[in-house]
Amino acid sequence: MNAPSWRAATTRPAAHVVTTGAEAIDIAKSLAVDFAAGAARRDAERILPVAELDRFSQSGLWAITVPKAFGGAEVSHATLATVIEIISAADASIGQIPQNHFSVLFQVRAVGTRAQQEVIFGRVRRGARLGNALAEFSTAAAHKFTTTTMRKTPGGYIISGRKFYSTGALFADFISVGAADEEGRRLTAIVPRDAPGLTVIDDWSSFGQRTTASGTVTLDDVFVPDDDVLPIYRAQSEPIAQGPVAQIMQAAIDSGIAVAALADTMHILRTIARPWRDSGSDRAADDPYTIAKIGRLHIDLHAAQALLARAGKAVDLAVTAPTDDSVAKASIAVAAAKVATTNIALETSSTLFELGGTRTTLADQHFDRHWRNARVHTLHDPVRWKYQVVGNFVLNGIAPPRHGLV
Repeated sequence: MNAPSWRAATTRPAAHVVTTGAEAIDIAKSLAVDFAAGAARRDAERILPVAELDRFSQSGLWAITVPKAFGGAEVSHATLATVIEIISAADASIGQIPQNHFSVLFQVRAVGTRAQQEVIFGRVRRGARLGNALAEFSTAAAHKFTTTTMRKTPGGYIISGRKFYSTGALFADFISVGAADEEGRRLTAIVPRDAPGLTVIDDWSSFGQRTTASGTVTLDDVFVPDDDVLPIYRAQSEPIAQGPVAQIMQAAIDSGIAVAALADTMHILRTIARPWRDSGSDRAADDPYTIAKIGRLHIDLHAAQALLARAGKAVDLAVTAPTDDSVAKASIAVAAAKVATTNIALETSSTLFELGGTRTTLADQHFDRHWRNARVHTLHDPVRWKYQVVGNFVLNGIAPPRHGLV
């Protein structure tokens, strides 16, 4: 059986190469201005951000975690979180789409061979995008690959199955497919988007994060060469920071949603909201209770951002000096940040209506997208379990489990 030619060049021109974290943040801020301008319309009409993603990846931001040894900027995870937050504040769907891309890049760094690293990092540095086909829709055991088979064949594997929540797959050049081999070991296969037998279905119908296209991927006897398979099962037995790397970006997306919701709330209060008649104020922005509420939201948002920055430092340590202790502490730091960003995203996006009044619920205002995005994205992994892993660690010294959701 012939191996797929996924190493062929993409049709897009080579991407810009970012060299520093400061440059990455500046580029993100510049892109965010344009992304924000069309975000409400894309959400309302479910217009997929194809052109925006081309600009995003061509900017070089999708390669900022590539190690310096392979020509990348290797920015800190605090910087990565800041970039994701900036883009998510402009358009939360666009901010979520590269999350799995960066998670796979970490897997390549952590468990890939030198040859795999050279090929995949080089391709990403030139502008290639990775999507995901990891989760499954099965309610019996959503954390297991219950509908996907991966059987060994000479020179590689044959994969068949059905995936859902496949964020980024529709826009990807290559798709990371999670499956277990015949020994039950978890593997990640890097599959070309146009591989024979692989189909991406745009059937994402959630009321939030509407343009992530996080729908279905089907695989019908898709062949993947051995060279394109990563032994991610090693992350369960070795100190590999798979979970905190993935989760810090989820927290950054929620933080970005909160930034956008709070900014819109303050704009509403300064321009269209009416003060309550008993406040004695001529402007909603002068209502003392409103002022106090905005002050608390501002403080809580900055506290969440501080926890996010602190988590970034812990993740960097776990990536550069992985030990049982450093990986556990990174997971705990990220879990704390995820609790804070989840809470502030939900509160700011809801308080917008409380302070802004009925006018803010009108369809032509599109302010509801912040709440819908926050409500849907914060369901990605249950925050109630973040409290549990933090409490179990500080009280009983029990390290959190090692998987991509902690």
